[in-house]
Amino acid sequence: MPPARDQVSCVDTGVRRECRRRSTTARRNGHGHFPTERVDVNMRPIEALRIRSRDPPHGGCVWYPRCMTDVPALRHGLAIMQVLAERGPVAAAVIARSLGLPRSTTYHLLSELSAAGFVAHLPAERRYGLGIAAFELGSAYLRHNPLERLAGPLLSKLVDQVGHTAQLGVLHGNELLYLLKERPARPETLVTDVGVRLPAHLTASGRAMLANLPAAHVRALFPSAAAFVQRTDRGPRSLAELRRVLANERRRGWAVEDGHVTYGFASVAHAVFDHGERPIAAISVTFRHHCPEEPMMCDITWPELAEQVRRTATALTVRIGGKRR
Repeated sequence: MPPARDQVSCVDTGVRRECRRRSTTARRNGHGHFPTERVDVNMRPIEALRIRSRDPPHGGCVWYPRCMTDVPALRHGLAIMQVLAERGPVAAAVIARSLGLPRSTTYHLLSELSAAGFVAHLPAERRYGLGIAAFELGSAYLRHNPLERLAGPLLSKLVDQVGHTAQLGVLHGNELLYLLKERPARPETLVTDVGVRLPAHLTASGRAMLANLPAAHVRALFPSAAAFVQRTDRGPRSLAELRRVLANERRRGWAVEDGHVTYGFASVAHAVFDHGERPIAAISVTFRHHCPEEPMMCDITWPELAEQVRRTATALTVRIGGKRR
């Protein structure tokens, strides 16, 4: 404990627990700083540090005990960043109200996040948005290919269960880009492969994601009849037809493609969702299938197979911290 002549008082600011000591012997150094100590919950020194003279009370020192009050502060800081990611630049009062935090705590957290570069203050708008450090963090996440790394073991397990090729794809404009492909022991020759792009409205994976996008977004991706490229005589040829197909697949819960890409092959797919319940990717299984009266479709939906794909997509959604609709 500090010497008896030092007065110690602690207060929980909502961000951390501060213990302040008034000392008659404390003096500023040549740089205008007060010498301070980091102590544990029993006020035992841990390490030396410096803080700016405006932080401690006049003639006093500040300790930051290592206690559990730091944990909620971290959670609150992350919650603020999530609000900014979902809603864009907003006022501090909006953040405080959304998270149920005192305004003083909210401003303190915003100040700390701004100093670290994760939040940017927009004084002209009196709002706060994500800072460059948040962008760099997100870019680093993408550089490490987390989606493929997390999906790989899940796709391998799915292939072992169903005995067919499993794939992971993402939307790239109005096309589907394949990121990952796992084959069974006896693979079948497909036109799809890692890096291949196909019209999203023809693939099960593409439509699994399109079915969970706002109507305006889908309209922007397919602004004219020229956007509806065909590979066979199957598949939607207009925005109105695509909307009907997507509505049916939304009600069903999964997407089905039967000869839309290549005659003799069919696929079922389910979307993977991010933390905002937005479709970020899709998992599909492709297999050989011939309709008895080709080129007519036979309207089979393969619910048992779709259920296994759904479980895999849900597992990936959970692994990336997403929320399933």
